Amino acid sequence: MTDNARLLQKRLFLLDMDGTLYLDDNLFDGAAAFLQAIRDRGGRYLFLTNNSSKSGDAYVEKMRRLGVETARSDFLTSVDATILYLREHGGQDKLYYVFGTRSLQQQLREAGFRLTDDRDAAVDTLLIGFDTELTFQKLEDACILLGRGVDYIATNPDWVCPTWYGSVPDCGSVCEMLYRATLRRPYVIGKPKPDMVRLAMRAAGATPEETVVIGDRLYTDIACGVNAGVDTVLVLSGETKRKDVESSDIKPTFILRDVKEYLNLLQKGA
Repeated sequence: MTDNARLLQKRLFLLDMDGTLYLDDNLFDGAAAFLQAIRDRGGRYLFLTNNSSKSGDAYVEKMRRLGVETARSDFLTSVDATILYLREHGGQDKLYYVFGTRSLQQQLREAGFRLTDDRDAAVDTLLIGFDTELTFQKLEDACILLGRGVDYIATNPDWVCPTWYGSVPDCGSVCEMLYRATLRRPYVIGKPKPDMVRLAMRAAGATPEETVVIGDRLYTDIACGVNAGVDTVLVLSGETKRKDVESSDIKPTFILRDVKEYLNLLQKGA
C-alpha cells in the first residue's frame, strides 16, 4: 500500500489544535475545508488537546469564532483524561490543591472532586495544569506542599504553548521549574500517554488501522499516537521543524507541511 493510499483509508482523525489547526485566533488556510472533507468522506474527527486552561465548551466557542461549528463531543482534553484517571485510581475522596486556571478548577468541581486553595489544609494531591493565571503565591504553595510529600499530578508535559508571537511556558516548563526547587516530578497525564487515543477510538468505534493522530509536536502528539499503536502525521505548521525529526527518537509515520497538504490528498483521492 502506498503512503497516500494509507492516509486515504483513515476514518478517525485525532487532531491537535494549537499549531495544527490554528495559532491564537488565526485559523490556518485549509483547516476548515480539511474538517469538512473528513465529514464528506463519512469520517469523524476528534480534537485532542493537552491545554487544560480552557473547558471543552470554551473550545466550542473558539472554533465558532474561527468559523468552524463543533460540539462538545468533538473534544477530548487533558482535563477529561485527568478526571478519568482520578476516578479510576480512587481519587474521589482526596483533597486537591489545583495549580491551574479557574476553568480547570470549575471542571474538577463539577466532576465531584474536593478542592482547596489553602496550603495549610489536609491536602492529599497537588494537581498542576497549564496556568494562564499563574502567581508567585501558587509557586510558593506548590513548593511547600511538595516539600510535605503530597502526591503530585500534572495534566500535560508540554514545554510551551504556541502563540502568534512565539511561545509561552506551558505546564511542563513550570513543572521543570518546580523540580529545580523541590526535586519532585509529577505523574503526567495527557499526551504522550496513549489513554486519550484509546478513549477516542472506543468512543468512535474505530480500529487502530482506521485511526490517525495529527499534530505538530513530536514529544506529545506523535508520541501519543506511537504509544497507542496508530499511524501519525507530523505537520510542520507549529513547534516542530523537519530537522528536529532527524535528531529525535520519536518518528512520525508521515510528515506533511500542514493540514492543507492532507486536504489536497483527500481531494485527489475522492
